[in-house]
Amino acid sequence: MMDTYEEKVREELKKWETEMCKQPSLWNKTTKSLQTKINEKIPPKVHDVMTSSMKHMIKATLIGSEYTTKKTIKFTADLRERDYKFEDRLSFYKKTAAIEGAGTGAGGILLGIADFPLLLGIKMKFLFEAASIYGLDVKDYKERIFILHVFRLAFSDPHKREEAYQRVISWKETIQEFPESPESINQMNWQELQQDYRDHIDLIKMLQMIPGLGAIVGAYANYHFLDDLGHVAKNCFRWRLLTDEKKKRIINNKHPQ
Repeated sequence: MMDTYEEKVREELKKWETEMCKQPSLWNKTTKSLQTKINEKIPPKVHDVMTSSMKHMIKATLIGSEYTTKKTIKFTADLRERDYKFEDRLSFYKKTAAIEGAGTGAGGILLGIADFPLLLGIKMKFLFEAASIYGLDVKDYKERIFILHVFRLAFSDPHKREEAYQRVISWKETIQEFPESPESINQMNWQELQQDYRDHIDLIKMLQMIPGLGAIVGAYANYHFLDDLGHVAKNCFRWRLLTDEKKKRIINNKHPQ
């Protein structure tokens, strides 16, 4: 019989599914139109440089996080314990991101630019820890690709969010698109990933560079971005845990190995 906590989590996952599949709001449509016009004015070479830069930054943090992440929590831990541990680490990373945002925001344009790779690194390190908490082997390249899909979903264009969500929950089919090699990470659509990510953070990050507002906006924005990422990551990793029947049996101690 399903325990009450698991029932509660499954209900939360149903609500999350509705949230991920809802139609874009009027505000989403308005900001998307503005961002599209801005992006059309940017030369293709600039887009190529930004795509390449983001690709290398993410790949570097993926490799670094693999070796600095603590070991995967053993499957004797139940779902409630994992959720508690996750919230503890999310709180830590939100505070870390806020401090980093306040520091770079207070430094004007130059430090504001430095905030981009620093915040990206914090987000990726957090995702690796979160994945480990929910039992994913972060040394497995397939799980690193899953982490990238979680990242993409968290910062996806509202018009593409449902498609990004479907790729996550249809993971067994999605991962088949990637060759059996660590180099398959290059199969990601990096252009779309960097564009959606930039569109998600651009408007508020521009305010961070305004003298006098930078520190406040930077702290608030970074805290908020980690909160959004945490909400999506928690549900993605919960979903993986609950849909992996082998792991679920071990957690519930129904069929000891």
